[in-house]
Amino acid sequence: MWTGSLAGTIMSPGMSAGLVCTAILIAAGRRSRLSMLLVVVSIGAVSGVVATGRESAVLTGPIPEGRGTLSGTAATDSLPFGDRYQFVIRPTGWQPGSLAAASWQGPPIRIITEADYVVAGDRVICVGPLRTDPGYVRGNPVAGRLTAHTIEIPSSAEAPVMVAGNLLRARVQSRMSAIGDSPSAALLSGFLIGDIANLPTDDEEALRRSGLTHFVAVSGSNVALVLGAWWLVVGPLGAGTRLRALTGLVVLAVFVVATRWESSVIRAATMAGLVLGGKALGVPMDAWTSLGVAVTVLLAVSGDLAIDIGFQLSVAATAGVLVGMRWWRGRSPRIFWTALSATAGAQIAVVPLLILHFGSVPLLSPLANLLVAPLVTVATALAGVGVVVSWNQPLLLAEQVADWILRLARVAGEWPQLDAGGVVAIGGLAVVAYKTKMTPFLVAGGLLVATVSAVPPGPPDVATVTFLDVGQGDAVLLRDPSGATALVDGGADPGILRTALRRHGVQRIDLLVASHGDADHVGGFQNIEQSMNIGTLWIPADQEISELLRQLIDSLGASGTSIDEISAGGRARLGQFTLEVVGPQRRYAAENDGSIVLLVEADGVSVLLPGDIGAIAQLELPSLRPDVLLVPHHGAGTTNLDWLADTVGNLAVISVGPNTYGHPTAEVIATLEAAGAEIRATADIGDVVVPLVRSQDAAGELNSTLVGP
Repeated sequence: MWTGSLAGTIMSPGMSAGLVCTAILIAAGRRSRLSMLLVVVSIGAVSGVVATGRESAVLTGPIPEGRGTLSGTAATDSLPFGDRYQFVIRPTGWQPGSLAAASWQGPPIRIITEADYVVAGDRVICVGPLRTDPGYVRGNPVAGRLTAHTIEIPSSAEAPVMVAGNLLRARVQSRMSAIGDSPSAALLSGFLIGDIANLPTDDEEALRRSGLTHFVAVSGSNVALVLGAWWLVVGPLGAGTRLRALTGLVVLAVFVVATRWESSVIRAATMAGLVLGGKALGVPMDAWTSLGVAVTVLLAVSGDLAIDIGFQLSVAATAGVLVGMRWWRGRSPRIFWTALSATAGAQIAVVPLLILHFGSVPLLSPLANLLVAPLVTVATALAGVGVVVSWNQPLLLAEQVADWILRLARVAGEWPQLDAGGVVAIGGLAVVAYKTKMTPFLVAGGLLVATVSAVPPGPPDVATVTFLDVGQGDAVLLRDPSGATALVDGGADPGILRTALRRHGVQRIDLLVASHGDADHVGGFQNIEQSMNIGTLWIPADQEISELLRQLIDSLGASGTSIDEISAGGRARLGQFTLEVVGPQRRYAAENDGSIVLLVEADGVSVLLPGDIGAIAQLELPSLRPDVLLVPHHGAGTTNLDWLADTVGNLAVISVGPNTYGHPTAEVIATLEAAGAEIRATADIGDVVVPLVRSQDAAGELNSTLVGP
């Protein structure tokens, strides 16, 4: 079924129909395992084709553009989107320029809003401009976007299961809020209902790098705990096996709604539902059978699950647990060896998928999982009790356990990561060790190979400017072969910046430049002194200092970093780089115009980094024609187009991410194209890496290498 579904996602409807007809003819003429196998593959192919067609129909669905009123049902909760929120609506009505919407059953639409309180299942009325904008929200396709100026919620969900699920979700969220807004409380919410919206990005990244993310992807263990709690409720009431099974199915449906039907919980709930259904009907079903039937049925119903990363990891981990639990069954203490074998089996099973999708796996993930798994069970159980009975003491204990888990994740997140070569080397040595008596030597050698393969990259071979992909914001990394390092701005999110710096092997920053105090330029610097040494901080002279920049100055100053105020005329040498400060020229009323403007040069190649300066400050700069230009203010309409056309050289880089500002504007892009500049945007290709090497092609122009993520 999985093979057929995968094929169906790339197969045309005609090919799928041909495969089905062939399967039917073969099955009708000869009943054999092969013919039945072909029938199952055909069903999977049809499911994949249907799912792909359904997605294509949404992405290409017609949208009545313009300002008006859109009504419908919220398909998701409000989710963070840049500096605002987004949710998806299934439309039921649309009326241009009126508050009374006419019937319109359109494709799903993304709603951009200030409202953080919309819940899946709510009836919603949104007023604002609607435009075609195909894309995805949490992997689900949408056809357009409406930026809501006003939102009205006439009613909440009415279906009993939706009502119960939403109440359970709200109950968990309110109880977590009652004990505070700490990262530990946010992690508890993840354990219970998979909600990590309030978990800091750097802690989320620590969970990923330590191989612990699956604990906040609600799955089989959570389902088991929920059903176990339900048995404790109905057991004293004298409910029989059949009644407990039937009511357990209802509880599962409510739990799926509360956890927002993530693919992993759908897989786990389907497996549990099959077991409970079997009990109700008197048909026993073991774990392997329930896994096989659940996966087959889900893929037959929704073929796109075959390419869903969460579903792939969930199924692989479950199969790995079932295999691993057989390895050391006879050893004592049994509970330890069972946990170890299950953890090892799950980790081994998901390694190929992690390499395929993410490029690396944590070296010591099995050890981290072995240490954390019992703590997660304790924290989840305590938090569940505290939520149900409104008792703060279990919640506070659970929060303490969750804090221990985060501490372990932060330490383990710094462990080396293995690429495909390291995994193959470790796997090969493990097989040889198992077959020979050289186990201690091979284990030591394997750890050495893995550690070497996981060593972060060193300095580049030539002076290089890297425009880091940090979403909606700026972060520019300068490095040369000597290891000299400067970082100009850091985006908005410390976790994203830390990941980007780790990706390039940065362990120390000689010069940190805060062009100005906006959050999308210096928000990522929060607590940066805790993870690496900072030599000097440059800030703009004689300008207004934002509270965020003031906090950065205070924290770095306390850690021993030198703080220098910089204005036009300043000049410095860092390794092979020459840094000339060409702005700010004076004190400006607008903070953006007071940005530090740097002209960076190495090997005769120049790069202009202008921060967020607008037209006023741009026209006061000296006449410049750099080889590489970081387009000011992420391509906003605040740029003077004549200045842009006169200044841009061979390459224009736009550092931008998802935003509600319309960055970059069509006028800026058109101006850059008319000037003949090559345009690269971090939102499109990730990190833009530019080696500063002066080489001439046949036309005598700069020839630089551009590399994606």
